[in-house]
Amino acid sequence: MLKNRPFDVDALDAVSPFYDETHAEWRAQLRRFLEVEIKPHIEEWEEAGEMPRSIHKTASDFGLLRMGYPEEYGGISEGIDHFHRLVTSDEMSRLGAGGIGAGLMTHGIGLPPVLAGGSEELKQRIAPPVLAGEKIISLGITEPSGGSDVAAIKTRAVRKGDHYVVNGSKTYITSGMRADYVTTAVRTGDKGAGGISVLVIPTDAKGFSRTKLDKMGWWASDTATLYFEDVEVPVENLVGAENNGFAAVMANFNGERLGMAAGCVGSAKACLEEAVEWAQQRETFGKRLADHQVIRHKISEMVRKIKATQSFLEISTWRVSQNENVAADLALLKVQATRTMEFCAREAAQILGGASFIRGNRVERIYREVRVNAIGGGSEEIMLDLAARQMGI
Repeated sequence: MLKNRPFDVDALDAVSPFYDETHAEWRAQLRRFLEVEIKPHIEEWEEAGEMPRSIHKTASDFGLLRMGYPEEYGGISEGIDHFHRLVTSDEMSRLGAGGIGAGLMTHGIGLPPVLAGGSEELKQRIAPPVLAGEKIISLGITEPSGGSDVAAIKTRAVRKGDHYVVNGSKTYITSGMRADYVTTAVRTGDKGAGGISVLVIPTDAKGFSRTKLDKMGWWASDTATLYFEDVEVPVENLVGAENNGFAAVMANFNGERLGMAAGCVGSAKACLEEAVEWAQQRETFGKRLADHQVIRHKISEMVRKIKATQSFLEISTWRVSQNENVAADLALLKVQATRTMEFCAREAAQILGGASFIRGNRVERIYREVRVNAIGGGSEEIMLDLAARQMGI
């Protein structure tokens, strides 16, 4: 009897002291929203290579884009904590279409630096239309010459009167083709971390151009290379003090890594769910696939890794909420989460066999998304070295 009962991935989550009824209610509401507004369109948007701008307004009206942001800029912050954001990342990733989450929620990496260090005028000008789903903001850090080494960026901004003149390029920019603003790391000073500033660059500025990049995965999220040729940006668009942007960029990476780790756990759960459902239905050599010991062991290993990563994710999130310095743990967490996702995607593909190679299922999409998670936000190699340095090794 037990082997015939439906498999419930949600039941695998241990009873946790970090969640209450508000998190459960948000999960239920968000899941319903995604089932109605997102899930039916996944294949269409994947094939199109982008999602319609209108979905941003729909998501804002529901509260998704505004969740966790200050009320004075149109956000929803009362009663919201870091664990509501974990729920958001988990549920969106369970769709098995990471590009939709990346493209719809790009403001999650583009807007925080503005809110943390921008002038009140800049925050009032940028944040409300972004949170309302009327404008799209992206983050411009990586350049053709390098990615994780932020201190070595070459895109330069020279102040001339009441404007900065920007020259250079950025690449692999999520939502780069649709963005109205790009929160951009630029060099305003000498070499090294001390010469970095952050500017919000409007994409309708003269001298700005962009080209679309085709990708292995995350098809529904447009990705671009951006070009700045004597682009004039008002000095009012400077975020924080000149030559003081490196710390803001690195702090923003911590939030990005936490969100990516949560997304990887959600993707791993999606792979597990698909694998178990297939194994319970598929028959080989006269019995269910799930009745073969080797398959049960694969599934148990997936569960083990997911539960361990989930625990690491939750305690790290709690420590962030206590304002602890957890840069080393977040670096290690990202590696743990991306490798868990990769393991589960691989094992699910083995269990599904040929079906995993056919487009249109969650495992096939997630398998293509493994590398962007392992590289984006700081590659595994950089993360391991960063953690060692943070620990004083």
